[in-house]
Order: sequence, then C-alpha cells, then structure tokens
Amino acid sequence: MKKLVWNALALSVALGSVLGSGAAQAWTLEEASAPYKGTEIKAIFLDRPGYAAAIKLLPQFEKKTGIKVSYETIPYENSRERQVLNFTSGEQLDVVLTDVVWIGEFAGNGWLEPIKTFTDDTRLADPELKLDGFFPILLESFGSWDNKTYGLPFDNYSGLLFYNKCMLKDAGFDKPPATWDELLKVYAPKLTDKSKDRYAYALQSRRGETQSADSFMRFLWPFGGSLLDANFKSNLNSKASQEGLQFRQDLMKFMPPGIVDYDHNEAVNALAQGKVAMITEWSAFYSTLADPAKSKITDCLAVATEPKGPAGLKPALGGFSLGVNAHSDDKQKAAAWLFIQWVTSEAMAKPYLEAGGVSGRMSVYKDPDVQKKYPFVQPMVTSWEGGVPDYRPRFPQWPEISEVVGENGTAIMLGKSSVADGAKAIGTRMEEILKKAGYYDGKVKLLK
Repeated sequence: MKKLVWNALALSVALGSVLGSGAAQAWTLEEASAPYKGTEIKAIFLDRPGYAAAIKLLPQFEKKTGIKVSYETIPYENSRERQVLNFTSGEQLDVVLTDVVWIGEFAGNGWLEPIKTFTDDTRLADPELKLDGFFPILLESFGSWDNKTYGLPFDNYSGLLFYNKCMLKDAGFDKPPATWDELLKVYAPKLTDKSKDRYAYALQSRRGETQSADSFMRFLWPFGGSLLDANFKSNLNSKASQEGLQFRQDLMKFMPPGIVDYDHNEAVNALAQGKVAMITEWSAFYSTLADPAKSKITDCLAVATEPKGPAGLKPALGGFSLGVNAHSDDKQKAAAWLFIQWVTSEAMAKPYLEAGGVSGRMSVYKDPDVQKKYPFVQPMVTSWEGGVPDYRPRFPQWPEISEVVGENGTAIMLGKSSVADGAKAIGTRMEEILKKAGYYDGKVKLLK
C-alpha cells in the first residue's frame, strides 16, 4: 500500500515537473525579442488617428522588447510613391504599410514577405495570434493576395454616416436618412441654407485617390454599378453605374462650394464646425469628431451606416495592413514581425481603440462597454459583416487607373464633362492600361 502511495506521489511530482517546465517555456514577447534587443526598424505612418494611437502605445512595445521603432509621418497622398521608392532604391523600410488597393502591386513585385515565414517559426509566432480573430473581409481584402497572406489588418475603416443630430432635429428629423434617395429628396432641401453657409452634405472629392475612391467609387456599388464587369471591361456606361454617377451630380446642389477641393480633413472639419449636417467618412475619424478640442458638435454627434442604395447597403471599404519588407535583413524582418504581431493583437485591440485607433479584431467589439462608449462600433461592424470586398480593384494597375478616374471624375463634378462622356473616357483609358498589362490575352491571371 505504501509502495503504491509513493509511486503515485512520484508520478505526481514528475508530472508537476514537466508541466512546470512547459509553463516556464511558454511563449512571451520578451523572450522572443531578446535576440533583437537594440535593433531599429523603420516604418511609414500617416497623419491619421490610427497612427497617432499606435505612436501612443509604442513605448510599451519598446520597453518590453528593446526594439526601436523609428517612423516617419507623411501624407497619404505621398505614401505609396515613397514606399515604392524605398523598395526600388534599397533604402531601409522594414514595416510596410499597404493600402487595400496596393496589395496586388506590392505582393506581385515581391516586396512583401509572406507571413508564413514567421507563423511557421515557433520562436517568433505568438500562439495567441489567432488569424481567425480578424474580420474575414479585412484579412482577405487588406492582407491577402493570390491565396497568400502578406500582412495583418491595421487602421481599417468602413464608410459611415456621421451626422449632426441637432441640425436634423431642427429641420424636423428624428433619425438619419435610411437611403441615398431619401437623403437627396427629403433631407437635403431642408438642411441647406446657402444664405447662412449651411449645407446638407459634404463629400470629400479632391483629385487623386480621394476623388477616385472616396467620391467616384462610393456611388457605384449602392446603385448596382461597378468599375469593371466580370471580364475586366469597363462597366461605367451601364445603366446602374450611370445612375450612381448622376446621383452624385444631383447631390452637389446641397454641398458647399468648392467641394472638389475637399479632402478628408476638410469634410470632417465642415461637420465638426457645424457647416454641414452629414458626411460619409471613414470610421477612423470618430475620435476626431468626438474630441471637444477639434469639434463643436460633440454633444450633437451621431453615427449610422451609410445610406442604402437601390442595390442595398454597399458602404465604402478602406484601410491598411502592416507587412514586412521582403528585402530587409533577417534581423529587421523578425523585429518588424514582432511589432506588427503585437500592435494588431487581440490583447492590444482595446488599448488601441481607447488611444483613438480602430482595430480589425472581432472580439473587442463584443465588449458591452466598448459598444456603449463608441457609438460607431455597431454600424461599422454591420458594414464589415456585409461589405464590399472589391470596393476598389486590388490589382497592380489600380494606381495608374486611379489617376485616370481622378482626372475625369473631377471633370465630371466641375461640369467640364458629362457623366456619360467622362465615364466613357475613363473606360477607354482603363481598358488600354489593362490590355497593355495582358488582361485580355491570357498573360495574367484575373486576380482582384
């Protein structure tokens, strides 16, 4: 009997030793980063709330790891060209910021390291990474290309309707417009008073990516239109696309003068200062509009999904992923991955949100306290769950096509070209670009 007891005790001690040893060897960021202490990695950040939030959190990462994250904050309009220059010149850039429409170009040119390099390495891969914890539409659209994952979602947005509920109430409305048609025909006339420099709506439309993505593309999908058809031919002169683009022209009567020069900051500020009653903007700008130091309407601010069109709820989809430069040194690659994995982790999702960012993690938005504190959460999650994966084409030719759309889209808004003629001009040039790239002769796979 005593022998059995001693045997059981011995087995218990042995198991405890094994389990204790396993616990001691559990993955930690501190241990994973020890070989890279003193390493400096370089990144490009944008002058937007999500990056300011990451910067606030950086000291935590640097203290834990001893890795220095050096960043340069530049305007979005210069960010793609700056990174391409880094790639082609060999200048150090370890953390790659990839817009949804750059993934095809960056991955296709071999500038991004597949994350499998790191997730297969037990020394670098956090067991709590949980790729399935990201909203599927975000991981697919921002981080993946040709069935490989190259980056993790970061600073992701849905287009939302931000509105001044006090202005709407004064005009006799107790809720925001549910449809674009309702916004134009019912709300806009009552909310516009040009003699007082007050307008119903502002649409960021400055020439460039803002015109092509945030203005032009925004009115294709809800009306059942699209930039391209299934064969990568222009679909801009289809009835649905024409209706959407004409709707944008009709809505301009209720926008501030000079709307074609409005970028994001101008549209957000117009709402924040009480000049307009509604804007459709990225979810990331909630923190700006809710900041009393930047906004006069904090007590009147409300958020909803973008209005529905004839084709249903088809909101804008935008944002970025963070990936690793395939041409960085191995030490920089590992350090960059550890930073990306950390800043996009489930553990950091709530701190990132509280610092002013927008996380791509599903779990943080299930928190009742988060839902109560941040009114943009529910409409944003609704939009992501039923959004438009190919809101903008992700193929490598998009930057060139975006220039064409920006030029002609601006001409349409200014009345220098009719909707039909402008759409035809875009379609002709777009098909020339795609033909040259081999999209019509089988030389390239029709990836989006």
